[in-house]
Amino acid sequence: MKSTTRTFAAAVLTGVAAAVGAAAPAVAADTVPVPVPLDGVEQSLNLDLPKVGGELPLLMPGVPEGPRYVEGQMIPASALPQVPLGAALPGLSAETPLPQVVGKGFDEASVKVPAADLRTLTPGLSVETPLTAPNPEVFGLPTLREPQAAVLTPLLQTAPTGALGLGSL
Repeated sequence: MKSTTRTFAAAVLTGVAAAVGAAAPAVAADTVPVPVPLDGVEQSLNLDLPKVGGELPLLMPGVPEGPRYVEGQMIPASALPQVPLGAALPGLSAETPLPQVVGKGFDEASVKVPAADLRTLTPGLSVETPLTAPNPEVFGLPTLREPQAAVLTPLLQTAPTGALGLGSL
């Protein structure tokens, strides 16, 4: 193998390893921190500005349930399965300096709302055909009945929390 081919192969492998190494922490995180940079404004105006940041969730699709066969039905119980989606509600943190109006020792006000886990299920559909399973009383032929359809309701579960506070810098 020529030295240029080896160099090219080493460069490609290094690039792939760097891309995989950089992507792994981003995929493993549930939220992405989003700081709001106000340092330049703070220095140019010579003021104490609030410190603001947030967290944005990453949507993680789950695996839908497989078909559930019910005795006496020709179509599985959930024709269009519900898909679970796991994510988080966005988070927020803000701290702002206060003048000495409230009293001594209270130099800042803060709000912290951490990202809360969010569990959801998409809507689903359950359908039943107008034909029954083979009926032995009618020589093994299916009988007619009214078709039925049901919409499976979506699900949304979360428990957000937050904290308000006064404190010193």
